[in-house]
Amino acid sequence: MSAVELSPLHRPQDRLRRRRVFNRGMEALAWLAAAIAVFFLGVVVWSVAQRGWSQLNLDFLTKSQVQFEPAVPQGLANAFAGSLVLVGLATAMALPFGILIAVYVNEFAPRPIRSAIGLTLDVLAGVPAIVIGFFVYGLIVVAHGQSAYAGAFALAVIMLPFVYRATVEVLALVPNSLREAGLGVGAPRWRTTLGIVLPQTIGGVLTGTTLAVARVAGETAPLLFTCSLAPNGIHWNPSGAIQSVPVAVFELSDSAEPSDHARAWAAALVLILFILVASLTARWLATRSKRKIMRAGR
Repeated sequence: MSAVELSPLHRPQDRLRRRRVFNRGMEALAWLAAAIAVFFLGVVVWSVAQRGWSQLNLDFLTKSQVQFEPAVPQGLANAFAGSLVLVGLATAMALPFGILIAVYVNEFAPRPIRSAIGLTLDVLAGVPAIVIGFFVYGLIVVAHGQSAYAGAFALAVIMLPFVYRATVEVLALVPNSLREAGLGVGAPRWRTTLGIVLPQTIGGVLTGTTLAVARVAGETAPLLFTCSLAPNGIHWNPSGAIQSVPVAVFELSDSAEPSDHARAWAAALVLILFILVASLTARWLATRSKRKIMRAGR
């Protein structure tokens, strides 16, 4: 009788013990998965740095790439300048549209329109970059030729869903009490959104923009269709084709010269370092933005 009476008392403890063991097992698997991911990332960064570090010098950053003249000191200054122009134009195109769409969807749109726009942009975020490049090729390049405008437009299409998603998420974090306070003093809804709600989201918007820039900085396929037939030298005119770092890496890796391969590895290392700095900046901005919104809601 005593054994039968005591057995139910031990069952909750047994279940608790099993749950603890299962929880520790899942934590160990999570740590193992994170360690594997960090390990492979370290292998990639180390292999690229080992092959390209020797080419990182002043000539590489200040000299332009000159084709068919191997005796001339070679660099990728024209590619760095071209990528700066392309990414700057793409950001100028995608940022205002992404913010406006996010503000409309989160603050004004009815639920059916909100769902339709969100689904459309989620699908757009999953479209392969080469498909977007081919679309821009048929839309712009066929009629007007290759140019930095066409390449930047292709990159802007890729950036748009990321800017939109980041802005929507940070708008959802803004407390409704701030909106109610603005409406309570007689301000119209658009004025409340523009003057009270939107300033609280600047950090989140910058976070999404930084991640989007890091996302498109290494895109090659759209630029091959829209902005790859670039002349030698540094060019800042966006009406013509200009060189970019991803296209330069693609061209150098296809060369038969070992020195070109080394410069391709060096350019890839510069891209990785840029993406690393951009990602760390985005995380810092995201943390700062959340703290600002939390203080505003108190």
